[in-house]
Amino acid sequence: MTQPKPPAPRDELLVHIPSLRAFAVSLAGQMDRADDLVQETLVKAWRNLGSFTEGTNMRAWLFTILRNVYISDIRRRRREVQDTDGAFAEGVAVAPQQNGHMDLVDFRKALGELPDEQREALILIGAAEFSYEEAAEISGCAIGTVKSRVNRARNALAKRLNLDAGEIGLDAELRAALAAGAGSG
Repeated sequence: MTQPKPPAPRDELLVHIPSLRAFAVSLAGQMDRADDLVQETLVKAWRNLGSFTEGTNMRAWLFTILRNVYISDIRRRRREVQDTDGAFAEGVAVAPQQNGHMDLVDFRKALGELPDEQREALILIGAAEFSYEEAAEISGCAIGTVKSRVNRARNALAKRLNLDAGEIGLDAELRAALAAGAGSG
């Protein structure tokens, strides 16, 4: 006598919906949130059904997806601000666009006034996001030389822009300004 063939993975998804829903309710504590979690879990599972290995535990696979969806949802909600009356939004100020444009013009001018080696090092590290080792190889100099050039460039930019040297870090804002400034130099 032959063993009955196990259900196809897409059919097996349907079998586990009630237990997924019960697990989601126990995690979320609210029916509507639980339904959203189950729905997102099923969508992710459906999209990744090709990566599921037939013959393994589909229920465990689905519960893992559900748990990961729940954790991602919690992390996302921590970053959100509840602002039902709009009080938070009223307090958020956006600087006028022309100031940002003028700052970029000033930055481009200051960047253009840097010695070539300093500007190159700052653009390689800041805009192109190369490591110091890669920038040294590209520039044909020692890593310490690249670090020194970047430091001198940051200090010179800070002085020209009337900022503290600590305000000129290699953060996302500077990287964007360097990328924009590098295109016009």
